[in-house]
Amino acid sequence: MNQKPLNEIVICMGSSCFARGNKNTLAVIKKYLKDRSLEDSVVFKGTHCTSICDQGPALIINGQKITKLMPDNVGDVLDEYLKHP
Repeated sequence: MNQKPLNEIVICMGSSCFARGNKNTLAVIKKYLKDRSLEDSVVFKGTHCTSICDQGPALIINGQKITKLMPDNVGDVLDEYLKHP
């Protein structure tokens, strides 16, 4: 039986967040998950808009909205918010 992933990451790909940096953040998150062999244990998906455009770039980790995210701080944010078994 397959076990449900422990974590979910949703990246905002709406035009405002995308233009403010989530295009690059997307690549950083993919690399982070791959480097730590987390690809099978984390659901990582995009959404069109998180409705917090004025606070973007935005990311939602396990239901927690993270705002003003940048590629250079995403690793620290993921370390802090991802649950570990």
